[in-house]
Amino acid sequence: QLQASGGGLVQAGGSLRLSCAASGGTFSRYVMGWFRQAPGKEREFVAGISWRSLSTSYADSVKGRFTISRDNAKNTVYLQMNSLKPDDTAVYYCACSTYLGVPTTRALPYDYWGQGTLVTVSS
Repeated sequence: QLQASGGGLVQAGGSLRLSCAASGGTFSRYVMGWFRQAPGKEREFVAGISWRSLSTSYADSVKGRFTISRDNAKNTVYLQMNSLKPDDTAVYYCACSTYLGVPTTRALPYDYWGQGTLVTVSS
């Protein structure tokens, strides 16, 4: 089970840190990712990280502003979001892939999903 938290309302230019806590299994050896879905849009990849943090991947739209990290001892993955823009407004989902070796931008290979946390960026 994945539990995302940390969403909220923030002004443009502000920061938020999302957390995704895993329970009921050993997620520390799996690729983890963050996706988001804005109203009326399809779900899109945001960032991903391999289990030992040796490989990370970011959507072009968030490169240089967002940082994904993980603490395997706590079974938790984080998404630090800086310089937020109104276009970042979306429900953010964390996801886990039990068979990928490196993160991918496609949603299909991720087989466990959290419930989502809403991030709203005001202009």
